Amino acid sequence: MTAAELARALRRRETSASELVDAALGRIRELNPSLNAFALIDDEGARAAAHLADEQLVAGVDLGPLHGVPVAVKDLIDMAGLPTSCGSATSFGATATEDAEVVRRLRSAGAVIIGKTTLHEFAYGATGDRSVHGASRNPTDPSRMSGGSSGGSAVAVAAGMVPLALGTDTAGSVRVPAALCGVVGLKPAYDAVPSTGVYPLAPTLDHVGLFAATSEDALIGYQAISDRPLSLQSGTFSVGWIAPESIAVTDPRIDELTRQFVVSAGFTIDIVQGFPTWQRRQSLFEIFSTLQGREAFRVHEHHLDADADLIDPEVRARLHHGREISDQLYARADEARLELRVIVDELLSTYDVLALPTVPIVAPAVGDRSVLVAGTDLEVRRALLSLTSPWNLAGSPAVSVPTGRLDGLPIAVQLITAPGNEGLLFAAARNLEIALAK
Repeated sequence: MTAAELARALRRRETSASELVDAALGRIRELNPSLNAFALIDDEGARAAAHLADEQLVAGVDLGPLHGVPVAVKDLIDMAGLPTSCGSATSFGATATEDAEVVRRLRSAGAVIIGKTTLHEFAYGATGDRSVHGASRNPTDPSRMSGGSSGGSAVAVAAGMVPLALGTDTAGSVRVPAALCGVVGLKPAYDAVPSTGVYPLAPTLDHVGLFAATSEDALIGYQAISDRPLSLQSGTFSVGWIAPESIAVTDPRIDELTRQFVVSAGFTIDIVQGFPTWQRRQSLFEIFSTLQGREAFRVHEHHLDADADLIDPEVRARLHHGREISDQLYARADEARLELRVIVDELLSTYDVLALPTVPIVAPAVGDRSVLVAGTDLEVRRALLSLTSPWNLAGSPAVSVPTGRLDGLPIAVQLITAPGNEGLLFAAARNLEIALAK
């Protein structure tokens, strides 16, 4: 059941928060050994929170639609009294003394936090298979990647362990696993959700986001954790379809299927050619990687100095590369980011929503590091993040919505809008879900 359905069942007294926790824990016990969604399960804390939620609801205290609903939190977000491992042996066992602000808001909304989910070490990877806790695996096919870095949260929702889970998104770390696992993944606008108590990767690119089975649940979650008002919108939307090949090599079947699905859902689209519309020596992904690489190195420099041998070799090599990025290179990339934001702002003054595939490939096998796409051999991480990372550069709110399957694996479309238009984004996502259900 979705979070919204559980909320209604709770208020009809058809179930209790304690029963929901028992069901969630049972599902986790059944599936986690094969899918590895959770790094830590807080049985005691969840049961105590559920008991309190039940007492409050009986007494007529209703904290909102998440009151009594089980949720999960990515394990780089602090929960008081529990370790925050960041998926790394270097941090494993460090106990948080306070809740992250986003956790405090979840608790204030009455949510029952079941535990903490597996992530790619330091959140520095898109594959979800480099962690001290092991790889999280795709529920559609456990031999396939969940995507990352918030893979465990995506798996927890996709497998029905919890209806809602928090993640973080620096380059696509919510939207990529959402797309690969077949759930809704929301990256709010930059700074729309507070990051206090969330271990950073690249502070100017990091966003706290969430996973849900439906856009309705994503809306409920967003309203609980955001500090920005939301005005729901409906009606006819103007949609600019960004040809994904203008950004990165894309499986032409994914381009065709997602674009035709948007049209079949009733949207009239214009094809946006030549995005981005300025010429530079660097690709968008290279610009992004320069900014992320330098910032990630600075965040984790102390880990490299103190215990580099405990870091996964792939993650360690990526951090070492960040050490080599000069101030001059970073400044040039930052200048390019500002130019991109002007272009995106111009597009979003013409169109209500921009759309393109979320990911240009289906989920690769766990451990794969190269993939053949349209006759081109691509590095998996670059391919996975190629269509999502531009919107971290722009800071725009974006949502990934499932649009069916290809070769038996989930595919998704990504919708982007301007900050302040989130209500329109949720409405557009809902229209796609209605079309998919037909």
